[in-house]
Amino acid sequence: MPNPREVLELIERMRCISNDGERRILVDRLGAADRPTVLSFLNAHGLNVCMASDEALAAFAASDVLLRDGIGLQAVLPVLGMPAGLNMNGTDFIPLLLKSLTPRSVAIYGTATPWLDRARVVLEAATPHRYADLQHGFHPVEHYIAQARATRPDVILLAMGMPRQEQVAAELKRALDHPVLIVNGGAIVDFLAGRFKRAPEAVQRSGMEWAFRLAQEPRRLFRRYCIGAFGFGWSTLRLRRAASLRTRETGAAAPASTRIPPSAIRRSPIQKEL
Repeated sequence: MPNPREVLELIERMRCISNDGERRILVDRLGAADRPTVLSFLNAHGLNVCMASDEALAAFAASDVLLRDGIGLQAVLPVLGMPAGLNMNGTDFIPLLLKSLTPRSVAIYGTATPWLDRARVVLEAATPHRYADLQHGFHPVEHYIAQARATRPDVILLAMGMPRQEQVAAELKRALDHPVLIVNGGAIVDFLAGRFKRAPEAVQRSGMEWAFRLAQEPRRLFRRYCIGAFGFGWSTLRLRRAASLRTRETGAAAPASTRIPPSAIRRSPIQKEL
């Protein structure tokens, strides 16, 4: 099981987007990626998964760009001395990204028929891209690697759920040798295809979209949102303690004349460039 400090280091790698200008810069840089590049989103569920699994943590750590998704981390980041920035959830950001990119070849790996075909119809009408390769989300990872090597898409959109999609993304990144943006999209394809409805905007703004989703899929999401809430609270306490211990150790290791008060040791997330 991962050490909380390792998960804290992952959180510190998140790119904090504070305004629309920074979001546009991020879109431009993602569009100019010159090597296999992984874009991921970290939410409360993802944090719980990383706290419980070395494999999941390693998969998220393989991401080149990691963005904050959801109200859970919005509440936790200030507790850890980090800015929360904008909510960069994939359900909103991925369509924006696809609309903003110049025409590309896009592969979608994940979910199942008929949702894949329905999502392609929606995306072809809304974006300038060619959706050349659709694969359901239940193949072994070797299948996706073979498909990507054969078709060499410019963008791969994964829609498999956490942490499998992050693990597949890490394997694709290692295996491919051409510039490709690999996007971990979660339920984005199901939303685009109309399988699930987005919450009304007022519900989204209130931070209660998770409750709207729970009402649509109570059996699948009860454990994630209800039981997972207790795990998320415990994870937050462990991360806060890890941050406090590290701050104390950093202060103790410094000479007395140069020691920094604990309240001053507040680090912003690393702005990792592509």
